[in-house]
This record gives sequence, structure tokens and C-alpha cells, in this order.
Amino acid sequence: MTPRARSEDGRLRPGPVFVLLGFALAASMALSASTGPVAIPPREFLDALLHGGAGTPARVLLSLRLPRAFLGLLVGGALATSGVAFQALLRNPLADPYILGVSGGAAVGALTVALFLSAGASPLLPLCAFFGAALSALAVFLLARRKSGVSPERLILMGVVVGAFLNAVIMLMVTLSPPGRIPGALYWLMGDLGLGTPRRVAVLLPYVAAGVVLLFLLSRGLDLLLLGEQAAFQTGLSVERVKTATYLTASLLAGSVVAVSGLIGFVGLIVPHGARALVGSGHRRLLPAAFLLGGAFLVLSDVIARTASPSGELPVGAVTALAGAPFFLYLLRRNGGKS
Repeated sequence: MTPRARSEDGRLRPGPVFVLLGFALAASMALSASTGPVAIPPREFLDALLHGGAGTPARVLLSLRLPRAFLGLLVGGALATSGVAFQALLRNPLADPYILGVSGGAAVGALTVALFLSAGASPLLPLCAFFGAALSALAVFLLARRKSGVSPERLILMGVVVGAFLNAVIMLMVTLSPPGRIPGALYWLMGDLGLGTPRRVAVLLPYVAAGVVLLFLLSRGLDLLLLGEQAAFQTGLSVERVKTATYLTASLLAGSVVAVSGLIGFVGLIVPHGARALVGSGHRRLLPAAFLLGGAFLVLSDVIARTASPSGELPVGAVTALAGAPFFLYLLRRNGGKS
């Protein structure tokens, strides 16, 4: 790497970083698409991508593996950018949609639709999951609020409490649901990309695209919020408007992906820290870097989940939890006395 590729603080410049992240994402998706019990030779792989095909390898690639890889990209990228937004909004490195109970609320909303309407890829699923995520986040804020304000430590504690309550509600809904009403409920609750189909990817894509674009448009406001609300207000920023828009958009992202992939934790906690180490804390660079890194991280986690056990694939949420729980404890220890 030449000296020009690095900035004065020793970090790689944004251009090379995004090239590397794009290459890592493309490589992880190619690995995911080529991994499975049906072998796809490189020549047939390229032929199916360029021309389609009616053979078994082409059908497996185009209808199963590529949609699953794209679903991992969308889910991982959305969770990572949602985590960036929550960490900036709360000025807390421990903030994450899973830890704050937002993902649990989204799961309750999605399960409600699956139980009473349809378990298919209805466009109502992400919308109802968004409302569930928004309500749970509101409950966490109200429970954590005191006359002196909301401390980050209390917010995390209330998020854990609300998340535990919502997990109990989820288990009750699954237990009392009619047989077959929620297919693959156990794997869905632990996070699963196996339901990735072209239709589900098409349903999720507009929600993720809208959420990521809105957060990118809010990037200047997020930069100013890192200085503190008073300092941000003195610059002329409409603080409450930016906070509300960020909160709703981050909830939209977390809720929409939970409706399709289930509960996948810690992606929104781990990836923002990795992206921040690569490109710094400026959100115009941090948000797209987190999206690319989050997509690559989840796609690779899914490859591990599919190949780690000889008796069958593991839930991808179990793989991300194995990586995320120790990282969360490390951050908690490092920031325990400092908000």
C-alpha cells in the first residue's frame, strides 16, 4: 500500500477503503453462491449469471443461492446502518437494535401479521414490523427517562428488560399458534436467511433502500449530534427533528429486516465499530462503509452457519451471537464507567 493511500492519521483513505470493502462484499457473495451440496463449476456459474439456464445448477444458483446472498447483503447492511444511527443518536457505543429491544418489537409485529393474516412475503410484514420496532423503542425511552434526562446506562438496562419481555411474548405466540401457521419458527427466531427468495428480496429492497438513503441525508445532523445536543442546537440544527427522523428511520430498517430474516443480533453492534476504525466517525463515509461491511459480515456468517455442522445448517443468528456477545462484554467493560 503506497503512502498516498493513507491519510495523516494513519487510516486508509476513503477511496481504497471502499474498493476493498466492495471487493470483500463481492467475494463473500460469490463464496456464498458457490457453497452448497450441489456443485456448480466456475464455467456453469458464469454462464448462469450471464445467460440464465434451465439446468439444475443454474436453477439452484438463480432461485436459491443468489437470492440468499442478496438477502444477507440487505439484512446485514440494514442492521449495520441502523446500529450506526442508534449509536450516534444515543452517543453510546453499546447501542444496537437487538440490545435495545427494537428487534424484539419488530418480531412481535411480524409474528402478529403471520398469525392473523398470512405468513408469506406480504408487503405488510415489514410495515407491521416497523411499527412494532417503533413502539418497543418508545417504551424503552419512556422507561429510561428521568427528570434529569436519559442516561446511556439506564437506556441499555431498560432495553435489556424490554427485550426480555418481548422474547417471552414471542415464545408465547409461537407456542400458542396453530400448527404450521409459522413455518420454521424456531430457526426464524434465531435468525435464518434460508427463506431468501427473489420475491422476499424484492419486498425488502425498497424498505432498505429508503432507510439507507434517508440516513445518508441525515449524516450532517448525526455528525453534529455527536458534539452534544446543546452544541448541535447552537449550530442551527433542528435537533428534535433530526432525532425523530433518525429514530424512525433506524426503526424502519431494523423492523423491515426482522420481518424477513428473523432475529439476528449484534450485527448493528460489531460492524459500526469496525467501519469506524476504517473510515472515521464522519457519517457521510461511515454509513456506506457500515452497509458494505455489514453485508459482507452477515453473508460470511451465513456461509459458516451452512458449513460448520455436518448434521445440518445452523441459524445464522447463533453465529453472529457467538461473535457479538464477547464483543459486547468488551465494550461494556471498556465503557462501563464512561458514557
